[in-house]
Formats: sequence, C-alpha cells, structure tokens
Amino acid sequence: MLTLPDDLRGSFKDPFGPVYTDAAALLADAGRPVIAVGDVVTYHLRQAGHAPSVALVDGKTKREAVDAEIREALSDPEHRRDVESPPGALSESLLSALAEAVAAADPITIVVDGEEDLAALPAVLAAPLGATVVYGQPDEGMVRVDVTEDAKAEMRSLLEEMDGDVASALAILGVDATEESR
Repeated sequence: MLTLPDDLRGSFKDPFGPVYTDAAALLADAGRPVIAVGDVVTYHLRQAGHAPSVALVDGKTKREAVDAEIREALSDPEHRRDVESPPGALSESLLSALAEAVAAADPITIVVDGEEDLAALPAVLAAPLGATVVYGQPDEGMVRVDVTEDAKAEMRSLLEEMDGDVASALAILGVDATEESR
C-alpha cells in the first residue's frame, strides 16, 4: 500500500522521542495505552510487567532472528493476528490489523511476515491522544513517542511523503484524509 522512497530514509535515523535503556523508567513516563513496535521492545516491556495493548513483532532484531527466549515470551496464539508487510513498506493488512488492535479491548500481538520497522508511523496516527508508542532504536534503546497532536502531524507528514495510496492508508487508520497536516 505504501513504500518508503530512498530519499525519505534519512528522516528515520534520529529518534522521534527520548531514548530509554530501562523499561521500568520508560513505563513510568509513558501514557496509556502503550503500543510497542519491535520484538525486543515488546519483550522488555513485558519483562517489566506491562503487556502492551498492541505489539507489532516480526521475529527479528537488526535483521537477524530473535533468540528462542524472546520468541517464546512473545508467542500468544489467542490474541495474535498474522499479517504480511514487505521490508520498507506498510501493507494494507498491517494497517488494518493495527487499527483493529488499537480499538480492541484485549491486548493484541500483530505478527508481521516481512518487516514491522515502519509501523511506528501509523501506530501514532491510530493511537488515541495520551497514548505512547515505543519502538527500538538499534544499539541505543527504546524510543518513547507521546501521542500528541504535534506527533500525529509529524507522522502524518512523513506518511504523506511515502509512495502509494496515502488517502486509503489514512482512511484505514481512521484519519480524515481531507484534513491538512500542519
């Protein structure tokens, strides 16, 4: 549905919020619900006693398979949704599953066949104000993004620069496509 153009890749190098190495400290500062993007991030949040409302995982960290301990800790067949999304892209199935999971009463783990790295963008757009999206910053830690109007505007602006059907992607996420981003 959407793919990341090469000239936009640099926009994702710097973290979109403060970086933490301690999951308990991050959770103390986080709003609710918490949406986690990444296997290692989700694992650390769960180890700190908090199951994210939505977790997006792909079985990999830094393009390598996660170890068995993390894989087992993240397996939850009862509250699991399987989707496909190729690297450098956001698929319709990922966006739909994300929107449904954010609205669900129970925690949902979205297992991505492909790559979930870009999912922080639509997660911020789909999340309610006051929520927190957490994603991994390789070799640095976990990034906390507070879901505010400004964060939503920044993520929407980046999403609008991607190649593909932006209007349909926004509609799936429940974002008014006619409303201009700031």
